[in-house]
Order: sequence, then C-alpha cells, then structure tokens
Amino acid sequence: MDGRFSGVLRMSKLFLKTLREAPADAEIASHQLLVRAGYIRRAAPGGFSWLPLGWEVFRNVENIVRDEMNKAGTQEVHFPALLPREPYETTGRWTEYGDNLFRLVDRKGADFLLAPTHEEMFTLMVKDIAGSYKDLPVSLYQIQTKYRDEARPRAGLLRTREFVMKDSYSFDLDDAGLDASYAMHRDAYITLFERLQLPYVIVSAMSGAMGGSKSEEFLAPMEVGEDTYIRCTSCDFAANVEAITTPVPDDQPLDGLRAAEIHDTPGTPTIGTLVEFINQDESMRRADGRDWSAADTLKNLVVTLKHPDGTTEPLAIGIPGDREVDMKRVEAVVAPADVEPFGDDDFKQYPALKKGYIGPGALGSSNASGIRYLVDPRIVTGTAWVTGADEYNRHVIDLTTGRDFTPDGVIEAAEVRDGDLCPACGSDVEIARGIEIGHIFQLGRKYAEALDLWVQGEDGKPLTPTMGSYGVGVSRCLAAVAEAHCDDIGLVWPREISPADVHLVMAGKDGSEQQRTAEKLAGELEAAGLRVLFDDRVKGSPGVKFKDAELLGVPTIAIVGRGIDADEPTIEVKDRKSGDREDVALANVVEHLVEVCAS
Repeated sequence: MDGRFSGVLRMSKLFLKTLREAPADAEIASHQLLVRAGYIRRAAPGGFSWLPLGWEVFRNVENIVRDEMNKAGTQEVHFPALLPREPYETTGRWTEYGDNLFRLVDRKGADFLLAPTHEEMFTLMVKDIAGSYKDLPVSLYQIQTKYRDEARPRAGLLRTREFVMKDSYSFDLDDAGLDASYAMHRDAYITLFERLQLPYVIVSAMSGAMGGSKSEEFLAPMEVGEDTYIRCTSCDFAANVEAITTPVPDDQPLDGLRAAEIHDTPGTPTIGTLVEFINQDESMRRADGRDWSAADTLKNLVVTLKHPDGTTEPLAIGIPGDREVDMKRVEAVVAPADVEPFGDDDFKQYPALKKGYIGPGALGSSNASGIRYLVDPRIVTGTAWVTGADEYNRHVIDLTTGRDFTPDGVIEAAEVRDGDLCPACGSDVEIARGIEIGHIFQLGRKYAEALDLWVQGEDGKPLTPTMGSYGVGVSRCLAAVAEAHCDDIGLVWPREISPADVHLVMAGKDGSEQQRTAEKLAGELEAAGLRVLFDDRVKGSPGVKFKDAELLGVPTIAIVGRGIDADEPTIEVKDRKSGDREDVALANVVEHLVEVCAS
C-alpha cells in the first residue's frame, strides 16, 4: 500500500467546508485556495491544521518524497522533535540560532529545544552505531516536523513556524564519496520534483547556519517566492543573490590622479540632489569632462550586528551610490549575526559619524571610530569617488581608494540588478524570484569533528567521516504545487498527488435516476481500482456542486446529470486543467475513466 486512500470518499460524510471568499490574511493564491477548498485551517500564527482532504494530499506528496529517497538507497529513521540542549551547545548552534530557536525548560530545570534541523542527532546516531570503515558509506533520512520561531510568518504554508521537512544526511569516508552521495541526492531531487510536476531551477547558494562548502538550492520559479536569484541570459549559470559574486575590475594606477577636495554641498540630502548640484558647479566638474553620475558616488551605511551571544558591534558598508544595500545579502555574509538598523542612539555613541555625510575618513579600524569598514568589490585601488566629508553639508570629490583611504575588506552587499554581468561568461543576467523547495549541502567534517564522530580506518587509524545534508520542504512543496497548479476558479492538482482520481458529481435529487446511476457508477469505479471523491449530497444545487468540484481540483470530473435521460445515456467528463468536456456513453465510461487516469 502507498498510503493513499482507496475506494469511495463520500462528500455527504466528509469533514469538509468550502468557502466562497478567501480569509483576509491570505495574500497568495495557494493560501487562499487551500483554505477555501477545506484543505487547511489556521491554528496559530505560522501554524496550520490539516483537514481530511488536505492530509490526503500531504501524504501523497510525502509518499513521493519517501519513494525517491528509498530508490536512491537512503534508509529512513525518525528522531524526536524535542531535543536536549547539550549536542547543540557542543556545535555552538544553541547560541548561533538566536531568536529563531524555540527553547524550553522541563520540570527538572533541564534545557530543551524544538528542533529546527537534526544534524547533531544524525551525527550522534552514526557515532553510536558505526565503528569501522566497513560501516560506511551510509545515507539516512527522516520526514519530521521542524520548528523555527519565524518573526513574520506569511504566505500560508510557505513560511511557517511549524513545518514538515525531509532531511537526509550522508556519511562518507572521503571527499570522493561525498561527491558521489551529493550527486545521488541531486539526481533524486530532480526526479522527485518532476514527479510533483513542480517547475524548478538549480542555483548556487550559501550554506548559512548549516555550515559547509558546496551548496545548491532547488527553487520553484514564482513571483510570490521570497528567494531572489539571477540567471544568465546566455549560459546556464544561476545563483541565489546571496551567493552571487561580483566580477572585480582591475586596479587602476594612482599616478596622475587629481587630489581629493572638500566642497560645500548644501541642500543635497540624497544621491540625486548631490549629483545634480556638483554637475552644475564648474569647480567640481570631472577631469574627463563627462557628468558625474550616481555610480560615481560612494554611499556609506552603518548597521549594527547583533551576535547570538548578545554582543553587538557596528559595521560600515560602502557601495556605489547608484545601488541600494541588499540586507538579505548582508545577513548571509554576517550569519549567524542578525542585522539591525543603526539608530539615533547609536550615532550619539559615535560623534565622528555625521548622519547623511559619512565618509571613509571616519571609518575603518585605523580611524577614530574604530568601526569596521567593508566595501563593494567594485571599489578597487585607483577608483575615485564623491562621498561624505564627515562634516554636515560637505562632500569630498576625487577621494581615491588606495591613496586617500583603505577599507578593512570587501563585502557582497549591493543589490544585484538586471543587466549585471554574469560571473561565468560575462553576459547580462536577469533577476527572478522563486520558492525554495530543496537545498543540498556538502557539510564536510564540521559536525563530525565537533561531536567526536570517527571510525577505524582500513589502516587501523581513526578516520573522521565527511557529511552531506539534503533537505526538502514537504509541506512547502505542497503549497508550491498549489501555487503552480491553479487558476481563477480553484486548484488543479497533478494526478499523483490529487486527493482522488475522479470527482464524481451526482447532479440529481434524492431518489432520482441520476442518484441511482451515480451510486452504481461509484461502485464500478472503485472496483476498477480508482479513488473516487463522490459528491453524493442530496442537498444543494448542481451549481454549488460544480463550483466545489472546480475549487477542489481533482484532475478529472465526471458529472451524472441530464445525459442519462437520453436514449443512449451519457456521462459528462471534464478535464479540470484544460476545461475540455466530452459526453461518454454510460456503458463505456468506466473503461474511459480508467484510461484517462492512467495517462
């Protein structure tokens, strides 16, 4: 058995209530339709309850995930969600997860957490069982509920505090084995998402709090997604914006450059007003005669880093003035620290910083403020800039990197835009959005070393295994499928995860010929091995039943209506996706529906 229901599911007895209007807090199609169709209900901020049809679809998604993991040779285990503090303390993640971790204390005063992920537990399980190189390689997985204290749960099942995830981990003796395990999981994910009929792209990514080296995300390209990625218009390069690297221009010679000069620039609170002002003043014209542009200005922003241990530090970021700072990129670089705005009270602690006129002169570890100063990779030696002079209403022109100031390092913090250069081939890139549905990492030996996992090698010496981590958001995948497979009137499930093969609608009244025919047909379809969602309700108009059928999204709808009163009785069969309808002879309809459902 694959876990799916078999037989006939009668809507007259089904625990179901459909809604004609979406709840006010449902902003995207999948959230609206899953609630309206009676698949889920909100239980708490970031938490949802599953109703019978929703749980059926969820289990179908789960079964596909499990099937592909088993085919790939991974073995299923299961851990508790309530875990002790000690392993996470050992790896540092009890602190690093910060406010995203649900922490609790038992009646004896012992610290526990609700697991956001299970690297530590998998590592300890292998440590307990495997003692020799002969026990490896091994790949283990579980499908388990995870918990993260999201600050802003949103978009229904796409960003929640409680969610179901498939996480698997490979343990190999060497890097070649890890490469093979990584490739195996990558191939399994491709098959898995194709079975779910989820469009996907594979993009280079950052590992974040998970740690590790090689990392790729599987994204479902959709405008409602929270992940921004870039794709090349010429080659096959694609990357999450947090992982994109800026092509670095060559250093420029310092010889012959004009000296930096400070000018009064009143009434220039923005980059736009500053550029307009300096282009109108002959004394501030560029040496090469062209106009200054926003790209010639150096914008300096200060933020506060809040580290997991509670300490804070300021960080200054310099980027070309024609771009904005992308806080998600900053957060990816400084993780596990959180990024917070630099407020008025912070400025009072650093009087050298003049808000709105911050320049490199007041920044950097060698300057009075002592604030670490990281700049965009484009800001190379020999590039000259217009920037704040660390005095109100004054800017400095031709401030040159490597001559007048030296940053403490570089940071990938500037927004990425359409038309930027591809780091692989130099062609233009374009920006797209997607939903993260899978993520694969090469973790290496970080967790094995932290938790003292080793096996006896073939030479008798201790050997530390290398690990890979591979996640699929099961509940998120369901939402992504709903988002990808819907229209203005309802859901349109792919057949393999649909709650039924056929939605059979009885359009007549109690005691009618339509009812008798529908009851008989339901039994025949069940006998033929089809899963039938049977709208046998005797109350309610045919119009209401038809709207429910379209909303619920079963891919094939069969309507027992007026067609059976003809000399040659027929059943109307509708393809939910295309909207195509055909009248099929009652005598042939079972055979026809079996064929349709098998295609």
